[in-house]
Amino acid sequence: MKRLRVDDILDIDSYERVRGDYRARVLAHKKDRRVSVGPQVTLVFEDRETLRYQIQEMARVERTTRPDKIQIEVDVYNELVPGPNELSATLFIEIPDLKEIRPALDRLIGIDEHVAILVGSSQGEESGEKSGEQRVPALFDDRQMEEDRISAVHYLRFTLTPDQASAFREGPAPRLCIDHSSYSHEVELSDATRKSLAADLAGHTPVLLDPESLRQSRTGTWDVLLETATVRALRLSPAGARAHIVVEPVDAGLSLEKADPALLAELFAVAQQIARDVGGRAGGARVRLDLSAQETGVLRFEITAAG
Repeated sequence: MKRLRVDDILDIDSYERVRGDYRARVLAHKKDRRVSVGPQVTLVFEDRETLRYQIQEMARVERTTRPDKIQIEVDVYNELVPGPNELSATLFIEIPDLKEIRPALDRLIGIDEHVAILVGSSQGEESGEKSGEQRVPALFDDRQMEEDRISAVHYLRFTLTPDQASAFREGPAPRLCIDHSSYSHEVELSDATRKSLAADLAGHTPVLLDPESLRQSRTGTWDVLLETATVRALRLSPAGARAHIVVEPVDAGLSLEKADPALLAELFAVAQQIARDVGGRAGGARVRLDLSAQETGVLRFEITAAG
């Protein structure tokens, strides 16, 4: 998975213009990446996009504008970007009663040795015994650990072998397990969660915010020209001397390999019609199809007036 760069972070003014839509996309993306294991522990699996969102929000709240300061944050969060066949997560211990926080945390000392993903298990039809199960232990950040106390937030990662990654993607549903003496719970990952995390293992991540095309809009905003259930067209306004229109799936994280034929047909039809309209008014149109889906999750047409 590509690591973040300072150029991937929008300046505060540009981010403010797109924050509402971007935030909604990120929250929808994180929904399937949030897994509760029992009543008090939740893991949120991180990828390049969830981490970029945290940097954008931090810069917005703290009004950070200096590139060197942004670089420091990028360096910190890049440590959480998962590598090949890795999953990265933030673990939250959630204790609503303030009086119980310290006693509850004290009871969970040593939890770093008791969190794992279980892959490749199968259920025997007659004996009921599980076979072929592999345990992938969580690796906690040592810098957060102390012998006699733990915090309520921990950063961790799971490093899978190629065979374990294959079992995660194709075998029975993986399970998240905590088997601490004071906290023993297990949960099966949903199909949606497994699909999202399988993309991490393959090094893919959706792009929910495209700084390069958004930087082109600093003198204007994107207005919705057309929108269906699956496809939308956005026009840069004010358009200036030349029309500039983007046609993309409503699901901005949808890659070419994941798009169904019907959606692709609609995407091409809308782009073709807009290109005809732009070309008819301007005497020609330039059409660029961005097919960088394998690396960034981008799938869109950019249509500009010729000349």
